[in-house]
Amino acid sequence: MSDLRDLYQEVILDHNRRPRNFGPLEDANRDATGHNPLCGDRLTLRLRVEGDRIAEVRFEGQGCAISKASASLMTDSIKGRTLAEATALFEHFHAMVMAPPGTPPDEPRLGKLAVLAGVAEFPTRVKCATLAWHTLQAALHEPGAVASTEDETEKP
Repeated sequence: MSDLRDLYQEVILDHNRRPRNFGPLEDANRDATGHNPLCGDRLTLRLRVEGDRIAEVRFEGQGCAISKASASLMTDSIKGRTLAEATALFEHFHAMVMAPPGTPPDEPRLGKLAVLAGVAEFPTRVKCATLAWHTLQAALHEPGAVASTEDETEKP
């Protein structure tokens, strides 16, 4: 189990150091910002949705290692998916980080996202891990909204 935790930690550190899909997206047609006041994490998520599919997604901002790694892993995971698939992935991810500590992740459904299962052991870190995901939901359902880990998604 220790070897698996070490591997998971290395993947998280790699995505923090070299986040994927980080930077502006000039031709975005959906966006939202997210804020985690507890940790100070802030991010802007931009998507280009074509029909019912996420053609491109990028994020910008600053935050802790968990927040940045989660955003990086999320953007990799949702690119090319339909809006319904991205929403279902959000639900599976959220269930994983809210599960009782030690609950094994559903790796076939979550893929690389399973590396974040350990945050369930640290309730304050759950908000860091879910910030990008709540921001995604805002971008998909209320473009231009501000998502916060402290209250419901609100319009700016």
